[in-house]
Amino acid sequence: MLRLSALYRFPLKSAKGESLSRAGLDKLGLVGDRRWMLVDEASGRFLTQRADPQMSQLSALWNATGGLTLSAQGFDPLDVKVPDAESNLRGVTIWRDTLRVPDAGDAAAHWLSRFVDKPVRLVHVPLERARTTEAGYGRDDDKVAFADGYPLLLIGQASLDDLSGKVGRELDMLRFRPNLVIEGSEAFAEDGWKRIRIGDTELRVVKSCSRCILTTVDPHTGVRDEQREPLATLMTYRKQAEGTMFGQNLVNEGEGVLEVGMPVTILE
Repeated sequence: MLRLSALYRFPLKSAKGESLSRAGLDKLGLVGDRRWMLVDEASGRFLTQRADPQMSQLSALWNATGGLTLSAQGFDPLDVKVPDAESNLRGVTIWRDTLRVPDAGDAAAHWLSRFVDKPVRLVHVPLERARTTEAGYGRDDDKVAFADGYPLLLIGQASLDDLSGKVGRELDMLRFRPNLVIEGSEAFAEDGWKRIRIGDTELRVVKSCSRCILTTVDPHTGVRDEQREPLATLMTYRKQAEGTMFGQNLVNEGEGVLEVGMPVTILE
């Protein structure tokens, strides 16, 4: 029997994730997932662990007031309010997309600039300012917040176990930053799925996920692996013309609620 074995949310792109037992879904995927992003103050270009691995040690979690709480070792926590959707708009670039989104203010920018040791701004994306997913995949009205390309990322637990066996040590699922982990399938069975249902929610599998150097950063220490593992091993048996694939990108059909333990049905 297939079941949803883990749920992860990443409120700030490329910062620490959080494990959830229950999460809602909206038009942009898991409610609150990757709705915030760091950008270079001068260029507006997005920041990630690829160039700034210390971001793996940055905690940015939704708080009880509906805003974000920033925390890191050696820094006093800072609460940040969700900015007004139409005020203090800043032009930002994420991959090939450019958009205008609200800036979260000077206090957050100062705190985060000290943490990453360069001038940055914190921005938020409301639903009405979200991007569309990559042309040629999914549907024209599919939306995504600040995730790389799609609202949700799924990985089978057996796929990670297979990779861990080849690398020779147990790997943490957080290296791959999925939203959904499925238990009970064969390794890489998710490669062949087109539509699934979790509980009462249907989801479309739209595209395999190409992996990068970010997977070599230990999510607990922020240290990059000198042997480029597990990416080096992945490249030996998961490399395709489009990249080194691990996990599947999904789009949810409408809103709903997911809970760890829910059954998973392969529809197509």
